[in-house]
Formats: sequence, C-alpha cells, structure tokens
Amino acid sequence: MSETKYPTVLAAATVPPQAIKTNYPAPFAARVAGRDKRRLGEAFGLKNFGVNLTRLAPGAVSALRHSHAKQDELIYIIEGEPALITDAGETAMRPGDCAGFRAGSGDAHHLVNRGDRDVLYLEIGDRTPGDGVIYPDDDLDMTVIDGKMRFVRKDGTPY
Repeated sequence: MSETKYPTVLAAATVPPQAIKTNYPAPFAARVAGRDKRRLGEAFGLKNFGVNLTRLAPGAVSALRHSHAKQDELIYIIEGEPALITDAGETAMRPGDCAGFRAGSGDAHHLVNRGDRDVLYLEIGDRTPGDGVIYPDDDLDMTVIDGKMRFVRKDGTPY
C-alpha cells in the first residue's frame, strides 16, 4: 500500500477553491455567499490542524457568528480591512492583525467585509475530535459525529 504523496512547497493561489462553498443548511447557506476558501492544510495532507486561505468579497461574512467547544482558532489578516464581531462588540482589523479564539471560551465571532475591496486572511484551527459549535444568533448548533458535521436546531431537531 503506497502512501499519498503531498507537495512540500506550492503557491497558495494554485490550490483550487473549495468546491462546496458551505456545509450550512439551506436557511443559512446564502449568508456566506462571497466567501472563497482554499484548503491549504488539505493540500499538504495535514492531520492535526487545518489552514484555509479565505477571500471575502465586499459584503461577505466569514461564517455565522460562532464559538467552538473543543477547537482553537486563529485568524491572520493579509489584505483588506474586515470588522471582527465578537461577544464584546466590533473591532476593525487591518493587514498584519490577528485574533485568536480559545476552545470552550464561548466567545462567538465572525468577520464581516464592509469595505469595497476583497479581504484575504488565513484561518488556522486544530482538528480535535468531538467538537461542537454554538451559533448564538441563529437557531443552529453543530456537532461532529464520526468526522461528519451534523447541524441541528436549538431544540435538537435536524435540518
């Protein structure tokens, strides 16, 4: 049995954009239109953490505002000036700024591009099994079961 060969070096822009734009159920999927992810971690076969190069068009959001139960997350702004929305309010970000979110902190967050040009950023997160995600502004929760995301309403009924 041969192991898959992964590159050691590549140009990030050559990694194809994620074909499936979102895993969110239909009532929420349209809210992340204008988001384009390139899964850099996947391109290298990384197993312990993921890295995405993400572009947000003007008016786009990175995700529904959320917090992770078990996974740490970090973002680093490369281009553009998004607004970071957290439980504490709104913070303007610029190229070179970064923000981190500890697992289990409950600090729900997302980026919003209110500018007139694209925002480009790296998002880095670990792949701790059994993560759950809370979306405090929406009737949505997510758990990972057997490596697959499962979305449910706050009352537990599936989408």
